[in-house]
This record gives sequence, C-alpha cells and structure tokens, in this order.
Amino acid sequence: MPEVNVEINGRRYRMACEEGQQQHLIGLAKRFNDQVEGLKGAVGEIGDNRLTVMAGIAVLDELAEAERRIRALEEQVGELTRAGQEIATEYETLEQRFAERLAAAAARLESVADTLDAAAPLPPS
Repeated sequence: MPEVNVEINGRRYRMACEEGQQQHLIGLAKRFNDQVEGLKGAVGEIGDNRLTVMAGIAVLDELAEAERRIRALEEQVGELTRAGQEIATEYETLEQRFAERLAAAAARLESVADTLDAAAPLPPS
C-alpha cells in the first residue's frame, strides 16, 4: 500500500492510501491544512488538538451543507422528471386524439369523394 507525506499545521504525517489515490490524498490534506491555517489566522494559537477539532467540525459543516444542497437538487430533479413524464403523457394523448380526428376527416373526405363520383361520374377521356 503506497504512503504519502502530508503536512497539517506545520507537522508532517505519513499516511497510507490505496494505489492511485496518492495525489487525491495530498490534495485533501492540503485543503484540510488550508482550513486549519484559516482558523489559526482567525482565532490565533489555541493548541493543536483544539485547532484540529475546530477545523474538522468546520469541514463537516461544509459537508453537511453540500449534502443538504444535493438532497434539494435531487428533489428538484425528481419534480422535473415527474413533470416531464406528465407532459409526455399529455403529448401522447393529444397526438392520439389528433390522429383519430385526422382519420375521421379523411373518412369524411373519402365519403364526399365517393358521393361526388356516384352523382357525377367523370366523362371518359
């Protein structure tokens, strides 16, 4: 299992990860370190453990907000899907009614043509 070295709050940590995930882990560690450094700048030196806990909670808060937004978007997708299905059903119904009316009109035209042919046959050419 590959290992990478990351730096959080000025300290280096060796971490194992799955093959091919090295850069991803390094990126995550950098983002977490940025969170720690941002808190350190906002609240000052408050101790490594407390700072790490605060940064972890801040990251989880961001995650919770992202999960809430994902749920809201999933609900919107569901609503749009249902609306699309309703429109498709309505379209099919209208298309069927139009086809029936067109067929009825064609039958009437055939009937009129038959009546005209019977009443006044065309002269031979």
